[in-house]
Amino acid sequence: MIYHPVLIVGGGLAGLRAAIAVHDAGLDCAVISRVHPVRSHSVAAQGGINAALGNAEGARDDTWEKHAYDTIKGSDFLADQDAVERMTREAPARVYEMEHWGCPFSRLADGRIAQRPFGGAGYPRTCYAADKTGHALLHTMWEQCVKRGIRTYQEFLVLSLTVREGRALGLIALNILTGEIVPLAADRILFATGGAGRIFGRSTNALINTGSGLAIAYQAEVPLKDMEFIQFHPTALFGTNILMTEGCRGEGGYLVNAEGNRFMEKYASKAMELAPRDIVARSIQTEINEGRGFGKGGAGGGYIHLDLRHLGAKKIKERLPGIRDICLNFAGIDPIDTPIPVQPGQHYTMGGIDTDVTGAAPVEGLYAAGECACVSVHGANRLGGNSLLDTMVFGKLAGDAMAESLAGNANRTEPAPEARTLLEEDLRKTRDRAHRLMAGDGTEDPSAIRDRLKDVMIEKVGIFRDRGTLTEALAEVRELKERVAHIKVRSQARVFNLDLVTNVELEGMLEVAEVIALGALQREESRGSHYRLDFTSRNDADWLKHTLAHRTPEGPQLDYSPVAITHYQPVERKY
Repeated sequence: MIYHPVLIVGGGLAGLRAAIAVHDAGLDCAVISRVHPVRSHSVAAQGGINAALGNAEGARDDTWEKHAYDTIKGSDFLADQDAVERMTREAPARVYEMEHWGCPFSRLADGRIAQRPFGGAGYPRTCYAADKTGHALLHTMWEQCVKRGIRTYQEFLVLSLTVREGRALGLIALNILTGEIVPLAADRILFATGGAGRIFGRSTNALINTGSGLAIAYQAEVPLKDMEFIQFHPTALFGTNILMTEGCRGEGGYLVNAEGNRFMEKYASKAMELAPRDIVARSIQTEINEGRGFGKGGAGGGYIHLDLRHLGAKKIKERLPGIRDICLNFAGIDPIDTPIPVQPGQHYTMGGIDTDVTGAAPVEGLYAAGECACVSVHGANRLGGNSLLDTMVFGKLAGDAMAESLAGNANRTEPAPEARTLLEEDLRKTRDRAHRLMAGDGTEDPSAIRDRLKDVMIEKVGIFRDRGTLTEALAEVRELKERVAHIKVRSQARVFNLDLVTNVELEGMLEVAEVIALGALQREESRGSHYRLDFTSRNDADWLKHTLAHRTPEGPQLDYSPVAITHYQPVERKY
């Protein structure tokens, strides 16, 4: 049996930053990742990371307090303000830490870190490395892990979490390279598994972002928080859904409809293209739905133009080289002389595993950080540039908290006998489940179920929602849950069986989708990314509260908890 005092599930920025914190506190830890860590989805972040450094022209009086208010306002006042204040206070230290570790940030002429404007921000405070910021940060973080000799279990897929009497004891995982299912024991476990974008069609997320960490925690009766809040990025490349960073608009790009108009003036007359993402995404979809887009309109088609031509070849090549490469290779166009066809696409999961500011979940020994966690600093709508910051601030805080909680128990080298017994019990159950999937006589095609799930979620739990379509979506997801009991894995390979890998997650994807749809149906208001056509106003009297989903044999049961308000009373959002 594998044992480490601390196990970290996920090799992206949140997981690696937590691992560094635990290691530097003198404790043994290991990272479990279903891909090589530098292939984690953090690598795909493009535009930048927010911190009130005050480097840019016109931003010298920027402060962490102003960053906090922009974040809280952007969240449509659903973010917990104490958590936001903690994140924005620590932001400069985390950025400078990455700089000192060698991250190749873009620079101003005087050598300071360059900062660009991003949506919903009062100042240019988004630090960047051209348009490959996540790539630069993740590789820098990985170098630090290699330097420290932190153990990683690569190509391991966690299948279940062992919890008894309110305490997390370990994990059961599939070694994808060998096909072996193995137990891993730990005293502290951190989930940093990313979001659930691949539950939706038209997602900018990587194929690995299935919400598996959310599902595993939920199946172990850990509550999920605010899952109805799903961010749709305004600008995904039409046809492939590859992200076209907000940095395009931060550098001065225009959004133009088929009539040749910069239509954002109608929706956010001051902020224009740099309004928060929920507003810009709804505005684009409205233009398409009302016939002012290019191509076929409606939920599944149509697009508008992201026009960079006026920026000039020099600026595009220096500031947005990755965007140009993507356009050349995946759309056959050059943004230097041709507008980019874009439409909104699912992008980010604002909700997640319920945690406090240290990452601690309501199960002893379990922590979460990054996109799979809900602290909550993003509330109903995340500002661009805050997700990378979230990973590093709360990754470090969770690592520090786990190390501190184990300070008197650092010399243990094997799990407690009780934990070993319970893990072996769960190991037998998990192996039996995998055997049934591969050897059973199921008749359902799992790929058909997965494809239908994606269609249902993007069409009926998308940018615009109402009671009728949400009710239909919930019923369809529950029907798919019944069908998934009859699937069969077609490949019988033992080594690198990706058919097994993708299909063991399907049941969890459906459970997470059910939580999202039910939360959206119950929340009878419009707030941030959650926009109800039948309840178009924000309703603070009834709905200024977090949604908590608890798993029961009858399905998810919802209750609610208050939003932490410190200094900023909710007001109407205007941009």
